[in-house]
Amino acid sequence: MRRTRALAPALLLLAPLAGGCGGSASGADGPRTVTVTVGYQSKTINTVTAGTLLRSLGYFEQELAGRGRQDGVTYKVDWQDYATGAPITAQMTAGKIDIGSMGDFPLLINAARGKELGQPTRLVSVTGYNLRGGLNTIVTAPGATYGSLADLRGRKVSTSVGSAADGTLVRALQRAGIDPATGIQKLNQQPSVGASALQAGSADALSQFVAWPGQLAYEGKAKALYDGAELNLPTFHGVTVRQKFAAQRAGVLDDFLRAQRKATEYLRTQPVAAAESVAKETGLPAEVVYLYNGANGIATFDPALRPELLAALMEDVPVLKDAKLVGDVDVDAFVDPAPLKRAVPEAGYPVAGPARPELWLKSGEPATRTFDTPAALLKALKSAGPAAVRAAYVPDAVTGTTWFADKAVWVAEGAELRAFVTPAGAKSYVDGHAGSGARIVGFAEAEGMVS
Repeated sequence: MRRTRALAPALLLLAPLAGGCGGSASGADGPRTVTVTVGYQSKTINTVTAGTLLRSLGYFEQELAGRGRQDGVTYKVDWQDYATGAPITAQMTAGKIDIGSMGDFPLLINAARGKELGQPTRLVSVTGYNLRGGLNTIVTAPGATYGSLADLRGRKVSTSVGSAADGTLVRALQRAGIDPATGIQKLNQQPSVGASALQAGSADALSQFVAWPGQLAYEGKAKALYDGAELNLPTFHGVTVRQKFAAQRAGVLDDFLRAQRKATEYLRTQPVAAAESVAKETGLPAEVVYLYNGANGIATFDPALRPELLAALMEDVPVLKDAKLVGDVDVDAFVDPAPLKRAVPEAGYPVAGPARPELWLKSGEPATRTFDTPAALLKALKSAGPAAVRAAYVPDAVTGTTWFADKAVWVAEGAELRAFVTPAGAKSYVDGHAGSGARIVGFAEAEGMVS
C-alpha cells in the first residue's frame, strides 16, 4: 500500500502517455491511437456481459471503430483477466485500468481505495444480480456429514476476505449465532486454492462466489451446505470506471455501456449459445455456466442500477467496516447513473419471474425445455434417458435458487415433489409440514415416483 501511495503522483503525471490511462498517441505524424484497458474476471461468469462474452462478441471494438472513423482516432482494447476483483482495484488506483467489473463487496473497496489514493472511481452499471443473494454458496466435501451451518463451529472455512462470498459467510454465521471472527477458523484464500483445500481436507467448507460452488457440485467434488439466497439480501456484480477516464473519454464509456447492453441482449435471447461461448473461452463446463447464466439461471442480467441493489450496497458497508477493510464509503457519491442514462436510455429489463425447471438435451436444440413443476421435469428426464441429457435444473422450493436436479435434495409430500439446494432447507420444510407426511427422498426415488 505504501508503495502504491508513493507511485500514485507519478502515475497521474504520466496519465496522458499511458495506454491504460485514457489513450496514447502513436506518433507525431501518424494516426493517433488510443488504448482502453478493461479489467475483467473471465471465470466470474455473472460479469460476462462486461467481460468474457463481451470480448468474444467484439461489440465494444465495433462501437469504438465507429467512433474512430468519426474522430480520426484508432481505438484498441486491452483486455486484462483476473481471478478476483482485488487486483483490478489495485490496477485502477494505479491508473492502469480504465474500466473494471467486480462484485458488490469489492466495488465498495474499489470506491474506498480510489478515493484514498487520488483515483476516484464510479459505479456505472450492473452485470448479473440475484435479489435474494443466491450467487454465493457455502459447500462442503461430498462425504461430509454437516447438516447445517451450525455444524461448522470451530471448523476451517475457506473464503476470499473482502469478497461477496465472504460477506455471505459473515452474515450467515451471525444468523446462526456464530461469531464470524472467533467461531470458525477462517482461511483467506483465492477461490482455486480454497477449492483445492476442500478436496485435500485442509478446509472443512468453502464459501465462494459464482461459478465455483456450481462447478464443484457438478464435478462431484462438493455439495451445498448453505444457499446464499437464505439471507434474502441482493447481491450483484457491476462495472466501475475511473472518474478521470470517464471525464476524458465520456464517449468511449458510452460505447462500452452500449456494447454491454448488446451483450446482455445476446445472453438473454440466446442463453444456450452464450453459455457455450463462455464455456469455450473459460474452460468451464457449459452446463455450469448455464446454471448461473441460463434462462432460469441464478443470475439475472440487466445493466440498470436498480434501487434495491444500491440499497443492498449501503447495507454492505458496515460488514466491510467491521472487518476493517474500509472506513466510511459514500455510496451515493460512488454511484453515477448518468452515463448509462445517456448511453442506453432503455437499459432496464422487467424483474425476472420465478425460475422454472429446465432440461438441456444433447440433441443440439438451440434452447432448453422448461416445465411447470419439478415432477414434470423428472418425467421428461426419465423419458429421455441419461444418455440423452446434458443437464437438468430445478429451482429451490423456497429460495428459488436453481440447482442441478441430481444434486438437489428432494422432498416428497404425497404425490408432490419439491427440490432444495441444501439438506438444511429440505429438513426445515419437512419439519414445518410434519402433518402432511413430507419426507426427504433420494433423487432416484424421486425420479421413480413419476410416471
